[in-house]
Amino acid sequence: MSDPKSTGNGAGSSKRINRLLNKVMSELRTFTEEQARHINELAAIGRAMSAESDTNVILEMILSKARDFTHADGGTLYLVNDDRDKLDFHVLHNATLNSFMGGTSGNPVTIPSVPLYTEDGKANHQNVSAHVAATGEVINIPDVYEAEGFNFEGTKKFDESLKYRSMSMLVVPLTDHENDIIGVLQLINAQDTQTEETIPFSDELVDITTALASQAAVMLTQQKLINDMKALFDSFVKAIATAIDEKSKYTGGHIARVTELTMMIAEKLNAVQEGPYTDIKFNEKEMEALRLAAWLHDTGKITTPEYVVDKAKKLETVYDRVDLVKSRWHTLRYARELEAEREKQKYLSTNGKGDPEKIREIEEKLEADLAALREEFEYVDRINFGGEFMEDEKIARLHDIAEYTYEVDEEEFSFLNDNEIYNLSIRKGTLTNEEREIMNNHALMSIKILEQLPWPKHLKEVPAIAGAHHEKLDGTGYPFGLKAEEISLQSRIMAVADIFEALSAKDRPYKKPMPLSQAIKILGFMVKDNHIDADVVDLFISSGLVFDYAEKYLDKSQLDIERESFLAERAESKKAKAEAS
Repeated sequence: MSDPKSTGNGAGSSKRINRLLNKVMSELRTFTEEQARHINELAAIGRAMSAESDTNVILEMILSKARDFTHADGGTLYLVNDDRDKLDFHVLHNATLNSFMGGTSGNPVTIPSVPLYTEDGKANHQNVSAHVAATGEVINIPDVYEAEGFNFEGTKKFDESLKYRSMSMLVVPLTDHENDIIGVLQLINAQDTQTEETIPFSDELVDITTALASQAAVMLTQQKLINDMKALFDSFVKAIATAIDEKSKYTGGHIARVTELTMMIAEKLNAVQEGPYTDIKFNEKEMEALRLAAWLHDTGKITTPEYVVDKAKKLETVYDRVDLVKSRWHTLRYARELEAEREKQKYLSTNGKGDPEKIREIEEKLEADLAALREEFEYVDRINFGGEFMEDEKIARLHDIAEYTYEVDEEEFSFLNDNEIYNLSIRKGTLTNEEREIMNNHALMSIKILEQLPWPKHLKEVPAIAGAHHEKLDGTGYPFGLKAEEISLQSRIMAVADIFEALSAKDRPYKKPMPLSQAIKILGFMVKDNHIDADVVDLFISSGLVFDYAEKYLDKSQLDIERESFLAERAESKKAKAEAS
């Protein structure tokens, strides 16, 4: 027969066991859910950091999420500097003190860097963050005021000055894929979520923070590699541009100036709040594509012969052939002097002393002939510069001069050969039609060269933008004769920048530095001829950018118009036209 009392006790034990099991299951469920949440959050953080390209945002995210996980009141994120001799503060948070520096806060970090080495060159183990950077250890301190082995005098002074109490501290290294320490994550004062009291960092929080630090290090390393590759590519692009500019002693700095002016116009377009560009804005990737296209727009000139790129005068090839013409002029002069001397000798041998008037007549004719020859050579020398337009009358005079002949060893030669006549007959500038085709071909070559590069998705349009800077809205440009609707806004902006730089440049040997007013007028003529974009030109001029550029790069002698009065007059003219229409 069973004992009732015993049965009752057994039932009571079972209830206690059930309660205990339920409590364990509840805590286990809570723990499991907490772990699952942490894993999900770590995964979400990884995805967020992978998608972010701004290092400041990534750094902010690392520290914020570490504080969220550990319920830390504050924290600091250090990165090892490039020389690997200091830890630089990059982000600093303290909720109690409402102190936020670095990262995306907009407040610069003013705290000095932490040296990784002492004055005698040994590793700095007195500072806990420097120790972690040197050893790779994870340091978990329940109370910094009772900790041994590290110098926390600075922390204590900080606390005293701000009435704060630093207590628990967790310091975790950020280690990259090569096991190098790239930074240190330091958290302070873990908070009990129920009582808000400061407590030590638990082992569980240490594990989570270490996992987050490892993930963060991967992201930072990845971002650094991306930034380093971008910097390397940018440097390479600028090196190529410098080499192209230096190919000609007359166009040094052209590409850099065009790039600067292109980006000035694009940035102004992004900033305007009214007008045709109110709803058109370039995003960061489009701005990067435009900047690279501007730096690379003349890449094709690598294939252009130097004698074409550098042709400052009409008769110039690898040297200026006007010297050959000058030597022939000397030959003609000497021949005419010899002819006059022979004529005098012949007369004197026939007539004795002869008539002084006849001798004077021969000498005066010689002087007239030499003056005419000198004038003709000076004309050839002048039109060789290409600074004046060659009308039909000037070309006709050139052909008359070419009729002069001289003899060498009883063989007759013309004063100018056919090729020299052809070059000197260039109506505008210094290039023949064939040379201009060679020069124009650089735009097509820019496209061909740039299309060989494996551009990332957001830079795919760089070759097309760069290659279209000589296209015209009416379809008469090159290399493809594109019409207005086929030319991107980026290329239109670069076209204006390229043209204005060429017009206003003060270092071109074939023309005098052009006054600012004339350069602006020519842009206006090109707008009327439907060659360049009217809205881009108006933005460039009416915004005052034209003066910003001119004051930086033009000679004072070129600045022949006053900014305020010109812009005011232009604004009034635009207003009147708008009211009339």
